[in-house]
Amino acid sequence: MDSIEKLTTAITLIEEARGVPLSASCVIHRGEMLEILVDARTSLPTDLFSAEEILAKKEILFEEGRSSAEKLVATAREEVARMVEQTAIVQSARDEAQRILDDARSAAADERAEVESYIDGRLATLEVILNKTMDAVARGREKLDGADDKDVLSQLATD
Repeated sequence: MDSIEKLTTAITLIEEARGVPLSASCVIHRGEMLEILVDARTSLPTDLFSAEEILAKKEILFEEGRSSAEKLVATAREEVARMVEQTAIVQSARDEAQRILDDARSAAADERAEVESYIDGRLATLEVILNKTMDAVARGREKLDGADDKDVLSQLATD
């Protein structure tokens, strides 16, 4: 503001003016001081009018700011609601994925038990066959140990 600058200049001139000895008076150049004060008086109405315009605009700016803030809050609330909904969807998907994994693990465990049971049955059958074979081999060796060559041939012919 121009008028405030001019008044500040006048105050500075008075503060820096040479004082009169033994008094509170000072020596100031009258023409210079009057010029500053007249310029300040001339600028003052313009500056006051500008200040009034700024004050009027201040209310408009406050209202625009308030309106903008309300819109921003409404948008933020909508975004939060959307995010909460997405979180619920994501949680539902995770629950479904976990259920599918549990079902797959259960099915795999059932199939594994079935395969192990089948293999155990086949191994038991093989064990029985091997035991019979071992018994037959043992009997054959016993016959070979206690018989002559003629007895072996006679026994083989009877078998």
